[in-house]
Amino acid sequence: MVATSKTQANGTDIQAALEGQLAELRREVAKLNKSLAARGTEAFDDALDHADSTYRAASATAAKAMRHLRSQAHSVSETARENPRATTAVVAVVGVLALLAGMALAKSHTGRDSYW
Repeated sequence: MVATSKTQANGTDIQAALEGQLAELRREVAKLNKSLAARGTEAFDDALDHADSTYRAASATAAKAMRHLRSQAHSVSETARENPRATTAVVAVVGVLALLAGMALAKSHTGRDSYW
């Protein structure tokens, strides 16, 4: 009978020790989960900050480019108003070149099957 009570006491001690270890493991897992959540939040915040700074830089560059294009367009417009004959000549030359390019393309396709 003494052996049975020692076995029961020994089994109870082992069970208590295992339950204590299990509780400690649960606490460690909870700490790890909190740590991972914090790191995930930090990584997300860093990515958000990076995206925001990239957007601001791109926006500033685009605004600068638009101001430059607007300035150039205004300059071209003013030049065209000041020199209407030269503007007409440039437009005519571009039109003739486009017509010649179209004729050359049409001629290069004459021997082939076409959809027209």
